[in-house]
Amino acid sequence: MTVELHHRIDGPAGAPVVVLSGSLGSTMEMWDDQMPALAGYRVVRYDHRGHGGSPVPPGPYTIAELGDDALALLDRLGIERCTWVGLSLGGMVGMALAVRAPERFERLVLACTTAGPVPWDLWTERAAAVRAGGTGTMVESGLERWLTPDAPAATRERLRAMLGATPPEGYAACCEAIRGHDVSARLGEIRAPTLVIAADGDPSTPPAELARIRDGIPGARMVLLEHARHLANIERPEAFDRALTGFLDDGMRTRREVLGDAHVDASLDRATDLTAEFQAFITRYAWGEIWTRPGLDRRTRSVITVTALVALGHERELRLHLRAARRNGLTDEEIKEVLLHAAIYCGVPAANTAFAIAQEVLAEP
Repeated sequence: MTVELHHRIDGPAGAPVVVLSGSLGSTMEMWDDQMPALAGYRVVRYDHRGHGGSPVPPGPYTIAELGDDALALLDRLGIERCTWVGLSLGGMVGMALAVRAPERFERLVLACTTAGPVPWDLWTERAAAVRAGGTGTMVESGLERWLTPDAPAATRERLRAMLGATPPEGYAACCEAIRGHDVSARLGEIRAPTLVIAADGDPSTPPAELARIRDGIPGARMVLLEHARHLANIERPEAFDRALTGFLDDGMRTRREVLGDAHVDASLDRATDLTAEFQAFITRYAWGEIWTRPGLDRRTRSVITVTALVALGHERELRLHLRAARRNGLTDEEIKEVLLHAAIYCGVPAANTAFAIAQEVLAEP
C-alpha cells in the first residue's frame, strides 16, 4: 500500500522533469543548494515515507514500497517520464525503479549509493537501536558519515537538526528497507543514460562501490568529487551541480556540436508557445538520448541520418545534416559514397535531388 508523499514542485510547467530523492535521515531540504542550478527544469522533491512531512506507517519497509510511493506520486502529478536524481537511499530506489519500470526514466543520476548487497546485521542493529533510543542516538555518527571534519558549523547544525527530527519508526523502517536491497545482478538491465557521482571520502559508499555501479550499467559514466563524504551534494554543491547540469544538458550540448550554434540559436529564437515544447522534445529525446548513446559514434549516426533523409525526401533536413556530417568528421568523398550507396537502395530520383543539394552544401566554406 502506497502513502501520499510530502513533496514540492518548482520550475516552469512544460520543462523537463527532474525528481530529487534523498538520503536516509534527510528531508527534501537536503537539495536546497541544487535548486538554483536546476532553475530551468520542473523539479519534484519529496520526503521518503517515515521522513519529514510524509506519513510514518509502521515498518519494516522495503525498497519496492519506497519506489511504489514515488511512482504513485508521479502518477498523481501526471508525470510519465523524468530524470531521477537519487543520493544514498534515493539512489537505491532509483536503481530498483529503473529495472522495474524503465519506461518512466529518461536519465538516471546515482550519487553516493550502493547496488547492494549490504550487511544485514549492521542495518538490523541500527534499526533496533533507533527504535530503542530514538533517532538522536544516530546524530553524531550520522554527521561523521555525512560530512568531513572541516565542514562549516552552520551546515553541521542544519543537518544535525534535520537528522534528529526524523521519526524513529521511519528511520528504523528505512534501515530495514536498505538491508534487503540488492540489484547488483540486474544493473545490466538499466537502459537509461546514467551518471554516477562518488565522493572520495565517503565511508558509507566508497568510490569503489560507485565504480562497480558504473561498470554494471551499460554506457554509464562516473564523476569523483574530492574533499567530500556521503552528502556530497551539500558539502561540494558547486562541483556536484556542475556534474549534474553537465549531464542533464547533454542534449543541448550535443545538438549544438552537431548542428552548430547558429542553427540552434535560430531555432530557439523562432520558438513560440506552439513550438517551444517540440523544441524541448527533440533536444531531450533526439539529441539527449539517441545521439548521446555510446553504441555508435557520430560519424556513423550521420551516415544513417543522411541516408534516411534521402530515402524520405526531407530536403531541408538533408541540407542541415549534410553540414552536420562534415562537422562530425565525414569528408566530401565519404559523403559522395553515402549518396551513391543511397542511390541503389533509396532510388535514383531521390539520390539525384540529394546530389544537387550536396553540390550546394559542400561548396560552402
